[in-house]
Amino acid sequence: MKLVDNALQRIRSVADYQFGRGVGARLFPENVEILFSKATGRIRYVKLNGVRLATLRPTDGLLSISMELARQIAEIRSMAKCFVTVQTGVSPFIADGGDVFAVHVVKCDDEIRSKDEVIVVNEKSEVLAVGRALLSSDEMLAFKTGVAVKVRHGRSEES
Repeated sequence: MKLVDNALQRIRSVADYQFGRGVGARLFPENVEILFSKATGRIRYVKLNGVRLATLRPTDGLLSISMELARQIAEIRSMAKCFVTVQTGVSPFIADGGDVFAVHVVKCDDEIRSKDEVIVVNEKSEVLAVGRALLSSDEMLAFKTGVAVKVRHGRSEES
């Protein structure tokens, strides 16, 4: 099982890099299922109890997370560095999969860079969506126009 051990360590390391030191071991227990691409043999998906937690993107080797994993990261928020907080008034729009505009960003973690995977929460810290930052944290707070986060999955889109 050396290959699976190496794959688990790789996924944990990527999670630590993306979301903060120590996060990987908390999110991915020993019993996660790691699925590999049949074409390339590379890590493709990470599942737990049949639920997809993350996809390892082939383009950059980083994790694309599910809403389920976003909720788990939110539970250990003090360790993580990937949150964008929006005004509570726009919560329904974001939860329905709408993009986050810079004008609606209330605060965000300092470490966020453009293209980072982020979790969007409202002012009550409720997870609304996951997506990719189009702006850095400084830009999100400074700009009054434009899309700050391209939302991939909203809470309301879950089936």
